[in-house]
Amino acid sequence: MRLVLLGLPGAGKGTQGERLSGALNIPHISTGSIFRQAIQSNTELGQEARKFIDRGELVPDSLAIQIVMERLGRSDCAAGFILDGFPRTVPQAKALDEALPDLGVSLDGAVNIKITESEAIRRIADRLVCEQCGATYNRHTLRTKAAGVCDTCGGPLVQRPDDTVETARNRLKVYLEQTHPVVEYYEERGILHSVDGEQSIENVFERIMHSLGRRTANPSSGVGQ
Repeated sequence: MRLVLLGLPGAGKGTQGERLSGALNIPHISTGSIFRQAIQSNTELGQEARKFIDRGELVPDSLAIQIVMERLGRSDCAAGFILDGFPRTVPQAKALDEALPDLGVSLDGAVNIKITESEAIRRIADRLVCEQCGATYNRHTLRTKAAGVCDTCGGPLVQRPDDTVETARNRLKVYLEQTHPVVEYYEERGILHSVDGEQSIENVFERIMHSLGRRTANPSSGVGQ
């Protein structure tokens, strides 16, 4: 299965992406991880991306799609993948559709995790990240077993400098202007699955799985389409 995750910042794309990855046995790939791996591997595309990132500029669409396709062409994506953070614009979505046939595949679906703007701001302001492994938690909705300590690696949890209310509002503005039209793009294509993201993490996961026609241990939840 080949999926794209969409939703406001703070909607839980990373959390659900990891759960879907485990359930479907396919990699969860975020844009940030793609760029970091390309740069760390010192690939030609990674070197080119570094020039823009080091200048604090956005990686151009044409380069971004090349890096994404390089990642999706690896063996671990043969059975499918979950893209998180890409595409961010309609031109990127169209470029992805045009490029995937080169791998002999196409998208099976786009999952839109819906939350309100006020909920997005609250979640971003409450978010904590592991300083060592990058795992994400939330002071209210996804707490660690021990306060301030990552459940995965035991590293210290910190709040990112840009996870503030003011920054969250700016990020929402950018999302609504640039990325929300991607939701409409996939809806027009007939592959959009929208679920209510303002529930427990487990319920959101169950609704996503049901919308994709997959069973979970608890099939009682309905599906928001």
